Amino acid sequence: MRNTLTASLLALPLLLASLAANAADPVVGRWKTIDDETGKPKSIVQITQNSNGTFSGHITEILSSDSGPNPICDKRKDDRKDKPIKGMEIIRGMKKDGAGYSGGTILRPNDGKVFKSKMQLADGGKKLDVSGCVVLICKEQVWERQ
Repeated sequence: MRNTLTASLLALPLLLASLAANAADPVVGRWKTIDDETGKPKSIVQITQNSNGTFSGHITEILSSDSGPNPICDKRKDDRKDKPIKGMEIIRGMKKDGAGYSGGTILRPNDGKVFKSKMQLADGGKKLDVSGCVVLICKEQVWERQ
């Protein structure tokens, strides 16, 4: 009985640490992207946290496209060139930065441009402000949690 109690007490900190490590960051989840020019939904992006602590985002659904039902990203020169946009990783290397996220990039698949990106949760976690910048020119979108 005493050995069981001792073992349980020794295992408790490990269990608590494991539970804390497995708690999902608030940015993790499904997000509906909204086109900043038209205001219409474009896609669903699944944001996940990688084992190294960075965040990535993959397009899981295309809601509207000017290039047909299964468009291809043909304007990139990296590993995403000529790949289907559905399933594509568009957010790479994003890191938690205080209350927000930065240090990563975001791809705009329709023209193949990659931007330095920042993200910030808003409206109690129901919205995600996403910005992408090249030099001093930035664009913002507000994504909605799904």
